[in-house]
Amino acid sequence: MKKIIKYLLFILLITTIALAATGKLYYYKALVYNFVDIDDLNLFYNREVKNGTGMPWNVSTDYNKKNLSDTLTALLEANKSVAFLVLKNDSICFEKYWENYGQESLSNSFSMAKSIVALLIGKAIDEGKIKSLDQPVADFIPEFKEGEKTKITIRHLMMMSSGLDWNEGYASLTSQVTEAYYGTQLYKQVTSLGVAEAPGKFWEYKSCDTELLAIIVNKATGKSLAEYASEKLWKPLGAEHNAQWSLDQKDGIEKAYCCFYSNARDFARFGKLVLQHGRWNNEQIIDSAFIALCTTPNNLPDKEDNKPAQHYGYQWWLSNISNHPVYYMRGILGQYVIVIPDMQMIIVRLGHKRSNNPDGKPNDYKFYAEQVIKMYE
Repeated sequence: MKKIIKYLLFILLITTIALAATGKLYYYKALVYNFVDIDDLNLFYNREVKNGTGMPWNVSTDYNKKNLSDTLTALLEANKSVAFLVLKNDSICFEKYWENYGQESLSNSFSMAKSIVALLIGKAIDEGKIKSLDQPVADFIPEFKEGEKTKITIRHLMMMSSGLDWNEGYASLTSQVTEAYYGTQLYKQVTSLGVAEAPGKFWEYKSCDTELLAIIVNKATGKSLAEYASEKLWKPLGAEHNAQWSLDQKDGIEKAYCCFYSNARDFARFGKLVLQHGRWNNEQIIDSAFIALCTTPNNLPDKEDNKPAQHYGYQWWLSNISNHPVYYMRGILGQYVIVIPDMQMIIVRLGHKRSNNPDGKPNDYKFYAEQVIKMYE
């Protein structure tokens, strides 16, 4: 038995040395924690997104007087929801929490963060820190100053059309997304990517595109992503609580493609900002023309079926639900901020699971919206 233990320890030592030499020590963390969850905040270093003077939401006189349908309740519970929030006409109409979550509980945004990064790009353009969407990425990131990467622009990244050699697979321990989530060299990972095809040719969802946008914001403004988000969004929007943005390592860079931790009420503020065309109360926070770009189909050929991408704008998802145009933020486990502009409505859903079509694409957000539309039409 002692010989077996010594042999196993030797194998472990050799494996650890090999992983350290190749920068793959994150495999251990990925194995231990297996799959991402909304409560991963303490697994990583984080940078605070500080709030300023909080602006509480108005609460409707009909607050929680309407009941969710039995079918909607069943799906929310089946998908292990932790928060469900409905705002209409700038007031909270319905609010419910599960498990130990409440109004102040922080939960992982996952890829809803991509939509936040888009807003920060818009703000940096407003301030002249970025000249335009057609500015080359190479102006900010030196690793893009040679070869085919010189052709990639900020617009290509915003449209998910960089053409970079990135696979958005989630299941494998060795996938690029797993490395981005658990690894510690995020800047090196995304700036060293090769080019697989010409930029602007196809729409193809890639988390690396958003991470590069965040690096551009950092380079253009001289501020960390969290600091810039605090100054230009979180404080002006009257967030009531500090948020957290996970980092790849201590004092590292934000995992901008995911991992913005906040609560349902404060997440809804992004929905209101876009619903109001970049305006917050009496202040134009982001140019309305930029918001229009974010929420208009980019119409690039989808890499999967070569059909125009009607479902995606500039880092914001698009849909039509019950004959209502919709734009929304989306995270992998069914995190949503759903905006229904013609009803002046915002829906926030946070939780552990989502439900999908047979092709693996989410369908739960449509059901959530359909049911809420019926409640308030």
